[in-house]
Parts: sequence; C-alpha cells; structure tokens
Amino acid sequence: MTHPAPGAPHAAELEGRPPADPRRWIALGLICLAQFMLVLDVTVVNVALPDMAADLDLGRSTLTWVVTAYTLCFGGLMLLGGRLADALGARRTLLAGLVLFTAASLVTGLAQNAPTLLGGRIGQGIGAALLSPAALSLVTTTFHGTERNKALGVWAAIGGTGSAAGVLLGGALTEGLGWEWVFFINVPVGMLLLVALPAFVPARAPQPARLDVPGALLVTAGTAALIYGLVEAGDSGWTSASTMLPLAGAVVAYAVFAAVERVSRAPLMDLRMFTRRPVLAGAFLMLIATALLIAYFFLGSVHLQHIRGFSPLRTGLVFLPVAVATGIGAHLGSRLVGRIGSRPTAVAGMAVAAAGTVPLTQLSESGSVYAGLLPGFVTAAFGLGAVFVTATTTALAMVKHEEAGLASGVVNTFHEVGGSIGVAVVSTVAAAGFERGAVGGFTDAFAVCAVAAGAGAVVALGLVPRGRPESTGGPHVH
Repeated sequence: MTHPAPGAPHAAELEGRPPADPRRWIALGLICLAQFMLVLDVTVVNVALPDMAADLDLGRSTLTWVVTAYTLCFGGLMLLGGRLADALGARRTLLAGLVLFTAASLVTGLAQNAPTLLGGRIGQGIGAALLSPAALSLVTTTFHGTERNKALGVWAAIGGTGSAAGVLLGGALTEGLGWEWVFFINVPVGMLLLVALPAFVPARAPQPARLDVPGALLVTAGTAALIYGLVEAGDSGWTSASTMLPLAGAVVAYAVFAAVERVSRAPLMDLRMFTRRPVLAGAFLMLIATALLIAYFFLGSVHLQHIRGFSPLRTGLVFLPVAVATGIGAHLGSRLVGRIGSRPTAVAGMAVAAAGTVPLTQLSESGSVYAGLLPGFVTAAFGLGAVFVTATTTALAMVKHEEAGLASGVVNTFHEVGGSIGVAVVSTVAAAGFERGAVGGFTDAFAVCAVAAGAGAVVALGLVPRGRPESTGGPHVH
C-alpha cells in the first residue's frame, strides 16, 4: 500500500475542493435528524386532531388550518429560504430556522385557543422553510462524488420514515401524554441540535444572492387565499361571496406573482422552467400525489376516531402499514422507472391509487376497518409511492444538470402546497361527516379522491415524457 509523500496534495485538493471534513458523517446524522422533525410534523398532527378539537373546541375549518398552515408556509417560503441560505450562509440559516421551529413548537403545544395554535403552526412552517433548503445545501456541499450519492440516499429515506413514524408517534403521544406532546417532543430535540450542530457543521462563506421577497409573499398569499376559499365553501357554499372573493383573490395574486417573476432580476421561481415538459410533469405528479396522500391521512384519522371510536394509538397503528406501503411503492417505482420509463410508471401508479380508493367510497359505520378501509388505503398508498419517485426522477433526471437545482425547488414547493390543497378540498367535501358524524361526507370525499387519481392517470398519459431518465445526482428534499 502506498502513501502520499509528506506535503503532497490530497486528491480533493487536486480537484479544487478542500479535504473531506472528518466530522461529516456525524454532521449528516444531525442534519437528517433536523429534517426528520420537519417531515414528521406533516403527519404527526393528523392523529391528534380529534383530541385537539375536543380540548380547544375547534371546528372543521380550524382543524383544516392546523394541517394546512404548516405545509402552506413550508412550501410557499421554501424557495426564499434557499436564497437566504445562499445570502447569509447555510449553517446560519439552518440554525435560525431551527430556533424558530423549536420556539414555535413550544408555543403550539402551550396553545389554549385557536389563534395561538394556528400562529404556532405558521411559525413552525416558516422555520421549516428556512431549515430544510439550508440543510440540503449543507449535505450537497459537504459530500462529494460517491459519498454525496450515499448522503443524498440517506436524506431521501427521511421522507418515508418520517411519514411512517409520524402516524405512529402521533397516536402514542396523544393517547399517552396528550396531544400537546406531538409538538413538545420537538423542543428537547431542537435544543440538542442547537448545541450540537455548530460543533460538527462547519460554517461556509455566504454567496451573493438577491432576495425576491415580493414573489415569496405573493405566492404564499395566493395559496392561502385559495385554501381559505376552498375551506369556506364547506360552510357557505361555492357561490357565496365569502367563497368566491378569496378564490378570485388567489387568481389575482398568482397573476401578479407571474408578472413580478418575469421582470425580477433574481426571480424566486423561474417560470420558464414550466416550459420544460419534464419539470411540468414532475410538478403535476407531486402536487396530485401529495394532495391525495395527506388527504387520506386527514380523512382516515378523523373517520376512525370520530365515527368508529378508535383511540389515537389504535389509529396510528392502522396507518402504519399505509406509510410502509408508500415506501415499498417508492422502492418498486424507482426500479420500474429505470426499466420501463416514467410514463407507464406514473400512469400505473395513479391507476392503482384510483383502484385502491374506490372501496373507500363504500365505507359504512359498522363494517370491518381491517377488511374494508385498510386494504384500500394500503393499495392507494402503494400506487402513490411509485408516483412520488416518478415525479422526482422525471423532473430532475430529464433536465440539464445545471437546471436540476431549480427543478428540485419547483417540485418540492408543489410537494408541500399539494398537501395543503388536498386537505382543504376533502375537508370541504366531508363537512357533514365532521359536523354531524355522517359517514356519507367521508365517502363523498373519497369519491373525489378516486376521480382525482383517475384523472391524474389520464393526464400523466399525455403529459409525462417517454423514456427512461438517467439520474443526475441532483438535490431533492423528500
């Protein structure tokens, strides 16, 4: 075995980069733990919703906002968070996001009324929007070559495990210590990370970057208005002024956002990316798949506890195989994309999701959950897992390597916003089920999901490009 001569440069130095940091794998573990908390908070809250509603006297619309306020701010401000990471430094932005997320988790757990609860969820979402892109930036700059692929593989696995752990942990904490602990659990973890991260994650010089604050505010405000209108329709009807005005406001906000982005010197979202068919297809698939999956968790949790009388822990256990099925579907989907291509995988995944949802439209108040509801959920989640992988690989591997980062930002924004829109729609359709305990409201909502999945398969057939994508190794969040 040969050794380099004393004073000889390392291979990394010859390639124009500093030697590998010996602390990098510990840093990866800490960064992934921080990201795990963010992913966890998308699903962990669903199982706690009925107890939360009972303790704080929350109505259907407020419960909807408990879920959507987090994903709305997370998705709407994520691209701005990425720019801040460039401008201020990734480690500094990550720590700022972690401080905000941890403090907001404490506020949310201590909430005694709806405004405080929702304010805390908004704070969590803003903190997540700062933390997540900064964390991913640190991963991609800390690791190189084959090590980077391994690190990104670990990062990607956080998405599936976070969703699975969220439903189980949410049920266990709600039944054992109370719903407040689905938020309190973040506080000690966040404080531990705040102490450990500076010791293992090196600071890097910030890069010059312009901040498109108007763009971030417009797209977030537009999506908030859209969700408000969708939720209000469940109470006031689709033709009421309280529904139509917010929906019209959303259209105006999106139009102004598009105009601002066209003239901005540093646009938050390069709208020309949507002229790239792979990016448009990936964004669509991510939007519809996330909307459906989060809607299933939301509807299923309330149905099981509100209609069927399940405990939070039992509800979490029912959903565990659903989360696992999503991961298995993603694994199979990644293989199918490489063998048969993106289009057939996306169409098949959506078709399986639609087929799994059809039995859910026949739910009753007395039938077996394990023979009726669970198989449908597992089947649908299996199909959606394949769609998630297809969305990411299509958007990132079918565009130029130098555009992978922009494509990733677009797809991840649609990931978070899709969850918000999905929950808002099914909450409105299932309004009678929430307010009067009528199973018909839930079956109607599942019928909408089945139609959406079927329509998604048809759109994917024409929109998703043919061919088998080649991995670029580009970044991705979930």
